[in-house]
Amino acid sequence: MAANPQNTPLSAFARALVQADRLKETEAESLLALAAANRTSLIEQLVSAKKGTYLELARFASDKFGYPLLDLSAFDDVHLPKNAVDRKLIANHRVVPLYKRGNRLAIAIADPTNLRALDEIRFQTGLAVDPVVVEESKLAPLVAKLSETVEDSLKNLSSDDINLEFTDEQSQEKADEASNMEVDDAPVVRFIQKMMLDAINDGASDIHFEPYEKTYRIRFRTDGILREIASPPLVIKDKIASRIKVISRLNIAEKRVPQDGRMRLVLSKSRSIDFRVSTLPTMYGEKIVLRILDPASATLGIDALGYEPEQKAVLLEAINRPYGMILVTGPTGSGKTVSLYTCLNLLNKPGVNISTAEDPAEIPLPGINQVNVDDRAGLTFPVALKAFLRQDPDIIMVGEIRDIETAEIAIKAAQTGHMVLSTLHTNDAPATVTRLMNMGIPTFNLASSILLITAQRLVRRLCTCKKPLETPVETLLNAGFLESDLDGSWALFGPGECERCKGSGYKGRVGLYEVMPVTEDIQRIIMANGSELDIALQARKDGVNDLRRSGLLKVKQGMTSLDEILGSTNA
Repeated sequence: MAANPQNTPLSAFARALVQADRLKETEAESLLALAAANRTSLIEQLVSAKKGTYLELARFASDKFGYPLLDLSAFDDVHLPKNAVDRKLIANHRVVPLYKRGNRLAIAIADPTNLRALDEIRFQTGLAVDPVVVEESKLAPLVAKLSETVEDSLKNLSSDDINLEFTDEQSQEKADEASNMEVDDAPVVRFIQKMMLDAINDGASDIHFEPYEKTYRIRFRTDGILREIASPPLVIKDKIASRIKVISRLNIAEKRVPQDGRMRLVLSKSRSIDFRVSTLPTMYGEKIVLRILDPASATLGIDALGYEPEQKAVLLEAINRPYGMILVTGPTGSGKTVSLYTCLNLLNKPGVNISTAEDPAEIPLPGINQVNVDDRAGLTFPVALKAFLRQDPDIIMVGEIRDIETAEIAIKAAQTGHMVLSTLHTNDAPATVTRLMNMGIPTFNLASSILLITAQRLVRRLCTCKKPLETPVETLLNAGFLESDLDGSWALFGPGECERCKGSGYKGRVGLYEVMPVTEDIQRIIMANGSELDIALQARKDGVNDLRRSGLLKVKQGMTSLDEILGSTNA
């Protein structure tokens, strides 16, 4: 034996076993020396020496030291707090963070007398640490899983039933090239698949692969917020970029200009998810962003989007009109496409001919003729719109009105018996009219063709762990609440903290909407070249809630926080 048992001091756990007459002192010293020599734990040595089972030793520790006992097999590791404790501490001390409550962190540990481990975690996290006793045999595999490095995961990932495939036909030469790359870089392929699956399970909307001078970073955008997920070795950045470009049918050799493509992750025979791929040359390599296009988001139904009942009624009345134009406005990432697709699903019936021109078509919709705009090939929005008008359409959807030619054709279609839906990038509904005026569209055309304009934003929805807040009346009034709103019939909530929301206090998002029908009064203002402010004042008189007011209603309903609304809307 390499170590001298007599020189090995007893740990608190070993001394407790001796005091309980479960071990002789010499046996305890010998087992501690063996554990040190073999780089294992005392509990492993005790089980090997048949001095007790893992469960018996866990129960002893729980009873002796007064800490709760937990069966790890009944605990879902999906809900473990991510990045709460450094990976090295988890591996070195054989501990696992279980959950976080306020400023306290519960730690799964087999030996609760390991004060060094608890002190280091307390110092690293700045949190109070609460030990929870678990069986060493169930703790070890979880420790191994959580302490696994990215390099290890690249070696050990297996590609189960998922598969990356091309989204459309391609030559045999291209297919062979992809097949060869998959063999050569199988660990990288599996790592990309894992990132995509993790993003889907996390409810993310985008995945960012970002190379820098000395690091490589992968981030997910979840509920509108970017957060870092992994930092793989910098040496694999080119392999990741090449593999994604092959699957997306992009030019692997071209690294000087941005490229756009698509790829698909097949999860099962009945479910696949598309990804829109965008590459961007940076100083240190190609940044790649994958936008997740889940078909399920287009079939949520109008009730799931967050429209108030009166807003929903106005929207449904407008889209069921036989002709005219409906415009959806808002910044990038505000949910305009999902709103349009939801409307198209409501209108998609066997007796209706629907055509869309998009750049690109994000989600396939059965029964709808979707066209991808391609400026390089000459298939622009105006070209597609002119072709649609020769295809006997009932409903036309234009991905975005970018120029006067597209606007003129769309308005002409709305005036000649077609329902036209489209988007613009403006801050609110009244600004949309002035934007089209500034493009050069005659006011009489706008007044006669536009039925409804909807502006929207997405804000984070409070998690179920939300907590009531006390806020001064002055703050509420300054935010836009009316004195009549402060009747005590509702409570103001703020973000809490739980494992479901990973400590952020928010889970999912909900829409804020300004649904403005173009009434006769607004038509008269447009015809008289009225300003954006004139239109906004008339809309308020007509009972239209602006984005701030719609957001305050969500606050009253307890759906979101006041901070979210103040950060997303103008007063």
